[in-house]
Amino acid sequence: MAPYVVFTLVCVAALLVAEFRGSVTGRWIAKPLASTGFLLAAWAGGAGETPYGQRVLVALALGWLGDVLLIPKRRATFLLGLGSFLLGHLAFAWAFAAEGLALGAFVVAALLLAAPALVAVRWLDPHVPDGMRIPVQAYVLVITAMVACAAGVLGAPRGPWILLGAVMFYVSDLAVARERFVENTPWNKAWGLPLYYGAQLLLAWTASVAR
Repeated sequence: MAPYVVFTLVCVAALLVAEFRGSVTGRWIAKPLASTGFLLAAWAGGAGETPYGQRVLVALALGWLGDVLLIPKRRATFLLGLGSFLLGHLAFAWAFAAEGLALGAFVVAALLLAAPALVAVRWLDPHVPDGMRIPVQAYVLVITAMVACAAGVLGAPRGPWILLGAVMFYVSDLAVARERFVENTPWNKAWGLPLYYGAQLLLAWTASVAR
């Protein structure tokens, strides 16, 4: 698994260079490779051998597809990418639930997360085009539910790592939203991409049979 983690990190570094240089070619090369890295890391760790790991693999594959769909700057592909990530978060929630979801912890986390979710929606709303408001709001709802599910398995052996990965993913998406709707600057990628790929690698590691 470790070689693929290193491979992913090297590709993320190359992707950051491409973003700061404004290189479309570099982005098309480095981003799919970086995302392939976290898929290979999960597979090499034995994710395919357990029900939890298999569900994480589905989520990671949907993330890979979403990453590729977000490379073009077109609205149609962005919405498709958003949909792919939404399904990916549902797959992560499905995987976390398999760990034995504590309903009370899930409800408390969902209530606590409602406030930041509402803040995020209100922050984005003035900047989001009319036809995209509902998809964006649906996405915020689903990723919030995914993090709440991660909190619901905090007591499981891999629970703390699952929650950390989910929170890192959540925060990284704020960078994506800021770039897409608020201010397009490479500095969004400077902190968003490391958080995102770190989250995917960490969640891939939780699916390893040799943790």
